[in-house]
Amino acid sequence: MSRRASGLRAWALQRATAVYLAGFALYLVIHALTQPPADYAAWQAWVARPWVNLGLLLLVPALLIHVWVGMRDLLIDYVRVTWARVLLLALLAFGLIASGLWAVQALILARMG
Repeated sequence: MSRRASGLRAWALQRATAVYLAGFALYLVIHALTQPPADYAAWQAWVARPWVNLGLLLLVPALLIHVWVGMRDLLIDYVRVTWARVLLLALLAFGLIASGLWAVQALILARMG
């Protein structure tokens, strides 16, 4: 893929993840309003449902990709000093990877518990 097409790929990823995030957020709001969990055990049982767990497992990479593309574009556009941009991008990548691993671990533990 050419360098010019990479901007199109980032744009498409940003839009696709935005659609998924908005749809899942709407589902969460509707579920919370119509069937709020009574306690932690009810919440854990809801998260352990296969389709909900799959939706949450898809939510994690969608959110991480969405944040990465947005923050990367922001840093590339507004941080002019190369070493500072590289440092901030590295810190962002480390933080997103750590957050993603933590979120997946939490979902796996919720499913097992």
